[in-house]
Amino acid sequence: MADLVSWLKKNVSSFQPTKTIALRATRHMNRVEQKKLFSDELEHMRTAEGRWFEHIIYEMFVEMSEHTDNIRYLARKGADAPRGGRKMHLGQNGFFYSRCGDITIRGNGQDLAEFDLLLVDGDDRVVFGEVITSASDIKEFEQEIDYKKRLLGYLFDQQEVPFLLISSFDITNYKAGRKILKCRSNLNIQTRSCEEIKKGIRMQQQRVGNSRYNQQKKLVKATEIPIARSFDYGRYHESEKVRVFEGVTNHHNPREDTVEDDTSLLVKKILYGALYPSAVRSLCRDHEIAIKGKRIEYTDIMNQYSKVILATDLPGYDPLLYLRSKRKKEYLKMVQDKSGNFKFERNTPSKVGFFLWLESLSPSLGARISDRILDTFSP
Repeated sequence: MADLVSWLKKNVSSFQPTKTIALRATRHMNRVEQKKLFSDELEHMRTAEGRWFEHIIYEMFVEMSEHTDNIRYLARKGADAPRGGRKMHLGQNGFFYSRCGDITIRGNGQDLAEFDLLLVDGDDRVVFGEVITSASDIKEFEQEIDYKKRLLGYLFDQQEVPFLLISSFDITNYKAGRKILKCRSNLNIQTRSCEEIKKGIRMQQQRVGNSRYNQQKKLVKATEIPIARSFDYGRYHESEKVRVFEGVTNHHNPREDTVEDDTSLLVKKILYGALYPSAVRSLCRDHEIAIKGKRIEYTDIMNQYSKVILATDLPGYDPLLYLRSKRKKEYLKMVQDKSGNFKFERNTPSKVGFFLWLESLSPSLGARISDRILDTFSP
C-alpha cells in the first residue's frame, strides 16, 4: 500500500520551499504578475503572492514525485498545462483547463470546481489540494471542500477522497481550520510565510525560462486521468428542477426530502427559467428589488433588463434572480435577504460558462409557479 497522506505526515517537517523552487515557480507568471510580487500596492502584491505560492507548491510536488512511489501521477498546471481547446460551450462536462492553466471541472459548460493541486497516489486514488496564504480564505472553505470531495468521489467512484490543505500560516489558530483537520483523510502542510520565502530572492532573479512543458515523467494532463462514471451535469440539473416543480406544485417543501441519489448532491444551483412579464409583475409586487441601494420597480426592470431568471442555490435552496442587462453583455446576480427582498450582489460577465447557460433560457415561468417557488423557499 502506498498511502500518500501517511507518507506526507511522516515527512511534513521537511516540506519547505527552496530558493530554486521559489524562482522556478515564477515561470508560471507573466512579467506583470512577477513585478507585482514586489509592488508597494498591498492588494496587488498579495494577489500576486497567492498565485506565486500556488505555483511554488506545484513545483514542490513535481520535484517530490520524482522521489516517491506514493505519487503515481501529478496533473499539469500553469505553464505546463496544454494550450488551446479551452473555449466554453454548453454540454461540456469533466476536466478542462482555463486560459492561465488552472484545473477545473465543468458541468454543462459551467465551472463547478477549481483545483490548485490534483494527483493520483500509489493506490490509484485521486487526491486534491488547496493552497492558501490568508486566513480569510478558510472562512467558507469547509462547504467548498465537501463539494469537491463529493464531485471527485462520484467521478472516480471513491468512497474517500484525501485532501491536502497547504498553507503559509498556522491554520490551527482558526476554528474553521481546526474543523477541517478533524477529518482523518485531510492533512495540513504548513510552510514558511510568503514574506520569508521572498526574502531569499531578488526581483532581478525572477527571469527564469518559461518552458512550455515540464518533462517530468509523472506529469499528465488532468483530462487524461480516466474517470470511472459517466457525467452529464445538465441531466442531473433537469432531474432536480423537475423534483422541485413537482414538490412545490403539491405544496411540499423539497428541503424536507432525504436525497439519496449521488447525482442530486452534485447540482450546485437550479435554474428554473426566465419569467414572463406577469411573473415579473408579481415578483415586484411581493418583494422589493434594489440595485446598489436604489429600489427598482416593474417598469424599471422591463425598460432596463431583457430577462429575469429565477434560481435557487443548493443545498439551502436560497432564492436568486439574474437580470440580463440591455446595455451590457452581463447578468446582475440578486440575492435574497432575511426579509425576503432582493439586492444586487455581483455581475456575471459574458466570459464565463455560466453566462452561456443563462443566455439559453427563454421565458417559461408564469406568476403562479414562480410565486410558489418563492413562497416555498423565501424566509
